[in-house]
Amino acid sequence: MKDKIRIASGQGFWGDLPNAPIDQVRRASKESPLDYMMMDYLAEVTMSIMQKQKLRDPKAGYARDLVEVIDAMLPDLVSKNIRVITNGGGVNPEGCRDAIFEVARRRGIPIKIGVVLGDNILDGIDPLLEAGHQLKNMETGEPLTTVRNKVLSANVYFGAWPIVEALRQGAQIVITGRTTDTGLTLAPMIHEFGWTADDWDKMAAGTVAGHILECGAQSSGGNFSADWKSVKDFAHIGFPIAEAYPNGDFVITKHPKTGGRVSRASVAEQLLYEIGDPREYITPDCVADFTSIKLEDLGKDRVRVSDIKGRPATDFYKVSMSYNDGFSAFGTITYTWPDTMEKAQLADKILRSRLKDAGCVYDEMRTEYLGVNSCHGPLTKVNFNDVQEVVVRWGVRGKDKKSIERFGKEIAPLLLTGPPSVTGVAGGRPKPSEVVAYWPALLDKRAVTPRVIVSEP
Repeated sequence: MKDKIRIASGQGFWGDLPNAPIDQVRRASKESPLDYMMMDYLAEVTMSIMQKQKLRDPKAGYARDLVEVIDAMLPDLVSKNIRVITNGGGVNPEGCRDAIFEVARRRGIPIKIGVVLGDNILDGIDPLLEAGHQLKNMETGEPLTTVRNKVLSANVYFGAWPIVEALRQGAQIVITGRTTDTGLTLAPMIHEFGWTADDWDKMAAGTVAGHILECGAQSSGGNFSADWKSVKDFAHIGFPIAEAYPNGDFVITKHPKTGGRVSRASVAEQLLYEIGDPREYITPDCVADFTSIKLEDLGKDRVRVSDIKGRPATDFYKVSMSYNDGFSAFGTITYTWPDTMEKAQLADKILRSRLKDAGCVYDEMRTEYLGVNSCHGPLTKVNFNDVQEVVVRWGVRGKDKKSIERFGKEIAPLLLTGPPSVTGVAGGRPKPSEVVAYWPALLDKRAVTPRVIVSEP
């Protein structure tokens, strides 16, 4: 058993800083070592995007950026013995693995890659429904049958243990599909420290560490609201590192001489991100009690996290599904002084009147005055007479595609048939886009089994 391991965050979402993981690996040294790097690419809507890509191209369906990043840092990963764990496999972990194998062969670097499969249950939905698993929407209670013919993607959130198995089999890179963000960090702690599945406090500790790392630089000064002016050198912000110990304690830090800031406040802000009930942060591995967490600012960008308590895991996996729910379109026009808001509000009244006359039907139509009250709505305290310029942004959503198309045709005419504006419509005529809705559900863990494959090129 090691006396400690260091796990770096390399990506917080698909589209995060492309150089962040490369910088993490290249800065690794005797003074600031790394044992693992977790890279989180998936959000709820991401799986539907990847599923559509795979339908067009069977070789697609994963984060292509990941392959480029691995290509750039593969020599350092091998020479410094840093293992990578990522959910960038999306709906095609094997395709992602094969693309990385191509990189390894071209570079002449032998590498062992593990993939975790079984989370994608899109093709197994009907057998599950027939077996009595209703996959009810966790928010509305509706059974999945109400939208079954519209489902685009369906993925089970696996936890840390399939990754642990891949690490046990010697994988230097582990690629998963829809694994929990927290499991990417918990897994190496289990593997290195020999934690057992029923040691709930340690499962919770690793889960909390994963929650802090999962959003990339958000815990090391990025998007920091408490004291953002104290954060230095955003342009070269350092992504966080968890220095973990066998007893479940860990320290959040970052590489020296990087931008950003790790403080008690920056870590605390990230802890509050998307947690729901702080006493019951539910994952496939445990239920973590965030109210038990103790934070101690050690100075020099080091924060100790300790005393975390956990409870037994539930008998269910969460299933993340997406489905088609109609269409949407958005359009903008800019109005300026004098009488800025009077013009903008009149344009909104004209547009709504014309759409009503045309018989258009929408589930929702929204008007936002960007720069004035689009963020805070009725809570905004602004003297409309003082507004110098405003961008009016309209959005419509509904099932009737013709109504959405008509909305797009009515935006440009406002330029010459409405109050005076700054000529031009941003982006041209708005066109309908498919609305992808989210369907969260629960599934008995006995109904699905993860599969782990570890191989070499």
